[in-house]
Amino acid sequence: MAEERTPKEVPQPEAVEAAVEGMAPTAAPPPAPAKAAPARRYPQPPRLCYFCVERVVIDYKNVDLLRRFVNDRARIKPRRQTGTCAKHQRRLSVAIKRARHLGLLPFTAEHVRKYGWGGT
Repeated sequence: MAEERTPKEVPQPEAVEAAVEGMAPTAAPPPAPAKAAPARRYPQPPRLCYFCVERVVIDYKNVDLLRRFVNDRARIKPRRQTGTCAKHQRRLSVAIKRARHLGLLPFTAEHVRKYGWGGT
């Protein structure tokens, strides 16, 4: 029942290096050059800040002006939609928030105030 042990073959160092080199990952192909964005069919006109052009002062009491920059759900429109510059967008958001606290502008859309949110 005694098994005879045969000596195991020890791989030569040269053979090990050759096997490792063969398994080494090959260099990934260089990434394809980025494609240029397709040209727009109708170029957008440059957006100018309403407050810079017209020299209008932003005031929380001027509700008619502030309503132009609030959507139908009573959310402040982003700069990319209105075209205002960063400085006037910050002042505009502060004025809208002040008008909301004084009750001049709504916090929520009318259908939410009327019928409720509907969440559980």
